[in-house]
Amino acid sequence: MSQFKFLNRQALYLRPDPARVIVKSFKPATEPRDLNPTDQTRANHIVDRVLALAPGEAAIQLAEILENFQGRHRNLLKIFEARADEMEDVFASHVIFSQAQRQLVGAYFVHEYSFEAAALFNPSIVSHPDQSGAPEGGRRFILSLRAVGEGHVSSLTFRSGSIAANGDVIVDPIARLATTPKIRSRRQVPGGEEVEIFFEPEGDISERVILPVTQNQSNGIEDARFVEFNDNGNPIFYATYTAYSGAAIRSELLETADFVSFRMTPLCGAAARNKGMALFPRRIDGKYAMIARQDNENLYLIYSDELYTWSGGVTVLTPRFPWEFVQIGNCGSPIELDDGWLLLTHGVGPVRRYSIGAVLLDKNDPSKVLARSREPLVRPEPSEREGYVPNVVYTCGAIRHDDQIILPYAVSDTFSNFATINISALMETMSD
Repeated sequence: MSQFKFLNRQALYLRPDPARVIVKSFKPATEPRDLNPTDQTRANHIVDRVLALAPGEAAIQLAEILENFQGRHRNLLKIFEARADEMEDVFASHVIFSQAQRQLVGAYFVHEYSFEAAALFNPSIVSHPDQSGAPEGGRRFILSLRAVGEGHVSSLTFRSGSIAANGDVIVDPIARLATTPKIRSRRQVPGGEEVEIFFEPEGDISERVILPVTQNQSNGIEDARFVEFNDNGNPIFYATYTAYSGAAIRSELLETADFVSFRMTPLCGAAARNKGMALFPRRIDGKYAMIARQDNENLYLIYSDELYTWSGGVTVLTPRFPWEFVQIGNCGSPIELDDGWLLLTHGVGPVRRYSIGAVLLDKNDPSKVLARSREPLVRPEPSEREGYVPNVVYTCGAIRHDDQIILPYAVSDTFSNFATINISALMETMSD
């Protein structure tokens, strides 16, 4: 339990909801390039059975499917048709078939996926690009969360909400439906594949789910650290995240101006081969700056002339106090204060207990540590110790609102909550 009176936990819990589902491609045997001959034969058999149905029977089967599933998804028939379009190779021997038969084939090669059934955690918060309707003296925000579903595959999902003038947080009701984006373009770049994706703008932001779309990400998009980056008065939102292929990790960068269209790009350089990178919200002396962990133990400051390449760096923080003896890492992008850069950190201590602390870095030279918290600001409360990974509190990014830090944080890799921190009181407790 935190000993600090300036930290206020809010009773606002975001828990995983298995009822929220999307439609994914089902691959018992689909694209020939992915399958051995036996698999492709199986795919042909499934299609042959569907297309052997009389047109009237196919329509009856399709109507039954729609009755059961249409209310759970947006534009379900279009999803079936799009999946059927991907099955052109197995349609080759069938000259004549009805639209109902085609849609029914699509239905056999998709499945529902509960993308947040297991966990909803490691949140990050930024100001909403549209502040219309913000409370007086407050602001609207967008919250990103890591969602985990079947197969322990991580994806990225969102919530919106508002911060009142006094720091109270309200999360907007979530949409009943969930959708995945369309792919606008793909291209090979150093380190992998760059992909541009987009959602329909009229959908609520809580509908939007970004699933892995490249080989580097195939087993997960993990721990996105969002930051509003200001360059010559033109704000854009960046998020560093961990792409997990199932065999290797690497850091990638997501960028968006509106949370409708996104670009996902692999990062290059020696520093990008690890996880936990966090971008400063502006250039420092004309250079991009990043806090990163290159050796699984310490934190480094890295500068770069180029946003997508990161190497080198100098050690900024090493474990110093018992609650961080195992390792330290960042908990999101540094937050600019009058006194310097406030960097939230996580420390791992005995029994692999994760806690959240804070460090103040010099505003002009962030390699200089001005002060740090001797004790963690947030430790797992007795009621927060149980979950998929016990004894963990963790965040991927907080936000400043007037004299407070709004801190969303995850509990035991399972669900998320919020706390507020008074900045002045925090500064008084930190020591050099």
